Parts: sequence; C-alpha cells; structure tokens
Amino acid sequence: MTRLAINVDHVATVRQARLGAEPDPVTAAAIAELAGAQGIVVHLREDRRHIQDRDVEVLKRTVKTRLNLEMAATREIVQIALKLVPDMVTLVPEKRQELTTEGGLDVIVHEDALAGVIKLFHEADMAVSLFINADPKQIKTAHRLHADFVELHTGTFAEAKTFTARQDEFERLVDAAKLTKKLGMGVHAGHGVDYRNILWLREIEEIEEFSIGHAVIARAVLVGLDQAVREMIALINK
Repeated sequence: MTRLAINVDHVATVRQARLGAEPDPVTAAAIAELAGAQGIVVHLREDRRHIQDRDVEVLKRTVKTRLNLEMAATREIVQIALKLVPDMVTLVPEKRQELTTEGGLDVIVHEDALAGVIKLFHEADMAVSLFINADPKQIKTAHRLHADFVELHTGTFAEAKTFTARQDEFERLVDAAKLTKKLGMGVHAGHGVDYRNILWLREIEEIEEFSIGHAVIARAVLVGLDQAVREMIALINK
C-alpha cells in the first residue's frame, strides 16, 4: 500500500498572510493523520515565508506517524534539524525568489558538501532523502552519498503541456524509480502531484510514498481537509 505524506506548508502560508495564529499547521497535521495520512511534511525555509521554527518544534512533539523536514543544507537549518531530530530530512534546493521549489537538488555538483551533512544526520539517527530530478546520474550519486531515500521531482511531468511530453516524462520517472529501487534506496515522489495526474503516477509500483501539499490543501478549502486527504488516499490506492 502506497503511503501519502501531507505537506502542510500552505496552511502556514494562509496564516502568515495575516501574521496571526490561524489556520494552524499543527492542527492541520493532526487532521491529516486522523484521515489516514502516514506522514507529515514541512519545509523550513531560510526566509521563514510559511513554516516557522515553533511549528516544527511542536510538530516534532505531536506528529504520530512520521515527520519529514524539507530543508536546504545550510548551516543554520542543519543545526536546527540536529537539535530537533525529525524522523526524516529531505534535502532540497532553495532560492529566495522562487514561489516554490523549481527542480531537483543537483547532488553531483554539491556531492562533497552533502556527504558531510548526510553523515551528521545519520549519526543522529535520522533517515535522509534527496529531492532530485529523474536523472540516472543524480540517482547514482545519491546512492554513493548513502541516501536512504530518493524523492523524485515530478514537477516536469505535472507541468507537461502535451500528452506526448507527459508520456515522455512519465517514462523517465518509471526508469528512475526502477533504478532507485535496484540500488536499494526507497522511492518517494512529489511536486505538482494532483487529483488528476496521480492516476498516472500511482501506476509506478516502485513509489512507496507521495508527498503532496498544494493540491490537497487547495481541495480542502472546498471540501474540508479530512475529505481531501481521504479522497487522495483512495485515488493513490485505487
């Protein structure tokens, strides 16, 4: 059974629009778990545009499934992760001006720096996932870095404008998932996954977990978070 991890960043985005206390991403995480989500994801960005330090601290104490902290491998955020010790960290690229993460982390370019960071996390008993593009060279480097999981960037697939382009990206994801599994790493996938394109992605049997945020939170505005999560779980597992 494929897992669904819910990213509650956009709950915090709405809260930060008024710099108030509501809606609370911690409450949203609890509702998502009660609805069947098997993981909670938050991205603590350097600019703190949505999730705040206290959110992660409280989630660490309250999440009952698995807390996955998305983060850039910067000195400040690494120290926060080592202090809080979430169940998993997912290393992602980060640019201040981007609206959302625009692509996978280039683990080939940053291999030397990442090696030390991953070693620190493993010593602290945290699982490490690398958010990368569906590129065999990136996947092989992730394996060389002793990553526990690879999260395949599905954004290019999700944003494809034609059927042919989407089919090409889908096949690339299939090959990447098979290679990741063959190398002994767990396979996660995320970015741009919604209630329509999940009908494609759920066919990739190697994917163990989908990380979904925007689509579920957007749906929740209309039908409620409990129902939005349950609908996505039903689609993922047919």
